[in-house]
Amino acid sequence: MHLLDRIDHWGRTAPDRVAHRSNDRTLTYGELLARSDALAAWLESELGPSRAPIAVHGHKEPEMLIAFLAAVKSGRPYVPIDFSIPQQRVERIIETSGAAVVLTPERVAELSSEQRQATLHWVEEADPFYILFTSGSTGEPKGVIITLANLTHFVEWMLAEQRFTELGETFLNQAPFSFDLSVMDLYPCLVTGGTLFSVTKDHVANLKRLYEAFGVSGVSTWVSTPSFAQMCLIEKTFTQPMMPALRRFLFCGETLAPETASQLLERFPQAEVWNTYGPTEATVATSSVRIDRDVLAAFSPLPVGATMPGTRIVILDENRQIVPEGERGEIVIAGPNVSPGYLNRPDLTEKAFVVYDGWPAYRTGDWGRQRQGQLFFEGRMDSQVKVNGYRIELGDLEANLRALPEIADVVVLPVMKQSRIDSLAAIVVLAIEKSGSDFEMTARLKNRLGERLPTYMVPRKFLYVDAFPMTANGKADRRKLAEMLG
Repeated sequence: MHLLDRIDHWGRTAPDRVAHRSNDRTLTYGELLARSDALAAWLESELGPSRAPIAVHGHKEPEMLIAFLAAVKSGRPYVPIDFSIPQQRVERIIETSGAAVVLTPERVAELSSEQRQATLHWVEEADPFYILFTSGSTGEPKGVIITLANLTHFVEWMLAEQRFTELGETFLNQAPFSFDLSVMDLYPCLVTGGTLFSVTKDHVANLKRLYEAFGVSGVSTWVSTPSFAQMCLIEKTFTQPMMPALRRFLFCGETLAPETASQLLERFPQAEVWNTYGPTEATVATSSVRIDRDVLAAFSPLPVGATMPGTRIVILDENRQIVPEGERGEIVIAGPNVSPGYLNRPDLTEKAFVVYDGWPAYRTGDWGRQRQGQLFFEGRMDSQVKVNGYRIELGDLEANLRALPEIADVVVLPVMKQSRIDSLAAIVVLAIEKSGSDFEMTARLKNRLGERLPTYMVPRKFLYVDAFPMTANGKADRRKLAEMLG
């Protein structure tokens, strides 16, 4: 059955069921069906045969969901753009995408309120379903095309693995819709008739309000970046009684620190913790593993799991040959979840997308290795720095720091002096109450790290924070952290 049929089904059979809650607003499945059909009819009548993308510029308003479904019901992909994105970049995305129209929540509310008749031509398997813009190495946004077939493969895997209960789940939506992590909660939710509970920018700006919202959310499936969960753990009452229905945590987008997983298992004994991995170009996530006490005892850093059925992950050396078990190389993903490429950028597509074993494949640019049936992510291949003549992988260093029991999470940054890298600094979220001065704590951590790594890899400076500042996507904001170093 078509993905859209499965969503519309709930509009016909459970029209009063709440599909989306955002701040004090709700959207039912009946409203989602009727209003997305009405907007799709308007798009069809206004745009005719053009299948140019539809840009949707907003935040977490219910109208965003209406616009997404309306676009694909009219045979056009949507381009989600969050209000947090700077205006200059918004303009570049709209220009680069060639969007036929830009829809805001206000415009969607107006256009979807009137009933219209039109013959709709839903997107088909090979058609683009959405286009997400990520940062290119030149600073220019590049649009990742995800087809209906890509999305369907991902959703089917999530449903089979997590065994979501129809009409019984409430999904936490932390990531903006312009970040592909949001797809992990949005479509498994809508396909199963669940309720999407959005955390908005207002919640993040007022943590007291955020925890109050958690208490009445009924969330059973938590989807977020690890940084967002780590921030929530600062609140001592962030425990199972606050969210009694919570049954699983799903993480993607960043490295999950062992201490973060351990704290969540302790505070939420009824919930499972899952670690997943995957780039935007391979439709959100491609591997997963449940992190329990046995996994925590066996591995540090944590694995990112086994590959989804029907897809293959291989670790290749610089000659594109598979490396022996346990050795490091580039993670390459091949299978039906791999994007056809970047919108209107054949040059970038040719560099990153290849064919492997007859399947479309994506060269991730990530270091990784496989052992004991598990994939291990070891940072970006372009995160190597040279300090005093030594080449150091920042991802490798961060992984070794996270393995220390005193550290809940860490970001390592280069310290610049006279336009060159002078040293390294570690910005640390501690997993323990700090005893003694910062100087004493730093000496202790340096000694512990020195047992694992050569001296030249040990950061010169340590800075301690309660939580990392976050980007709009919920990841650690490395730019702001660099500013803290002075």
